[in-house]
Amino acid sequence: MNPYGNIVLLTGASSGIGNATAKLLAKEGFSVYGLSRRGQGRTEFTDGGFLQMLAADLTDEGSVNAAVSHVLDIEKRIDILINCAGNGVCGPVEECSPKDALLQLDVNYLGIIRMLNAVLPGMRERQKGLIINIGSVGGIFAIPFQSLYSSSKFAVEALTECLRIELLPYGVRAALIEPGDIKTGFTGSRVYAKRAQNSSYGDKFAAAIAQMEHDETHGMDPIEVAKVIYSVIKRKNPPVRVVVGFTYKLLVFLKRVLPSRLIEKILTLMYPNSKAGIEKK
Repeated sequence: MNPYGNIVLLTGASSGIGNATAKLLAKEGFSVYGLSRRGQGRTEFTDGGFLQMLAADLTDEGSVNAAVSHVLDIEKRIDILINCAGNGVCGPVEECSPKDALLQLDVNYLGIIRMLNAVLPGMRERQKGLIINIGSVGGIFAIPFQSLYSSSKFAVEALTECLRIELLPYGVRAALIEPGDIKTGFTGSRVYAKRAQNSSYGDKFAAAIAQMEHDETHGMDPIEVAKVIYSVIKRKNPPVRVVVGFTYKLLVFLKRVLPSRLIEKILTLMYPNSKAGIEKK
């Protein structure tokens, strides 16, 4: 049992963390409506749960509102909103344009805002509900050559903290899940800022991205994040944030106690500044 109800609306449901979470919750008896650009299809599970895929474009307010209205027409309420959808735009800050930044923010941050605008009025009126936002360890540590991605996840950190305070009198709770490197399709779908496709940063940029891709493809299975999300759903008073994985928990702890310059040095060492650095590893 959980204190919120069993009607779940989840974004990014077609792959990665979103897909793993949608399937896990459906297997546990939740009625899960998963949003993705493709949508379509319904899967029934033995414990009474199901996963219904719906098409929605998180960059389009009308599309979001239509999807939420569809769920409300059927279920009359949404108990839990899980914002999993995300993308990644990479490039040196110098070579990232405002258009690149908007592309990054449109899904990772503004997409969440659109979902909240559509879902929160009903939760607040019922004085019951749970919002779970998928952040990232990259929203705690600024990752070189992924400044736009880190910026979007830093924004989700602040957004979630504000939600917790604003919604507290209305019985609606919010929590932030912060995974590290996860083995998902995120790696293959990474977008390069247009000017970074022939970057002036050369080997430094290429080596850093190669290291990120190595870490991601050798990262945790998304089901591990899904299990953490499920554990948060069962808590009446969810934590502000949960970092997923012992190594990442240790890194976050170190950031709290070590000087900022030392953290900067550690990050510099983590992301080698030449292709030769990759070859030596």
